[in-house]
Amino acid sequence: MENEKSSEFQVRGEELLHKVKEIIREGNARRIIVKDEKGETYFEIPLTVGVVGALFLPVLAALGAMAALVSNFTLQVVRRVDDEPEERPDKTPPAKEPPKA
Repeated sequence: MENEKSSEFQVRGEELLHKVKEIIREGNARRIIVKDEKGETYFEIPLTVGVVGALFLPVLAALGAMAALVSNFTLQVVRRVDDEPEERPDKTPPAKEPPKA
């Protein structure tokens, strides 16, 4: 789709669950696709607004079991272009106020 952007990450089995949780916490992914070393899709996780918490527990349990079986994965993360975080042009962090005495 033209309003979506995809990025891929290579992860080892033991890193799979941690990386998926990190992507979910970011909250801007629309779909996560888990592929094996051959590029075959193992698992596809559609992420919709409002679907969090207990609904993800079975998915995360399945990912943990898969991580024990396969050593290398590719995570393809699909995001809507509208959801991309805006970057600051100067890339400097905002100034902090000095502590009050």
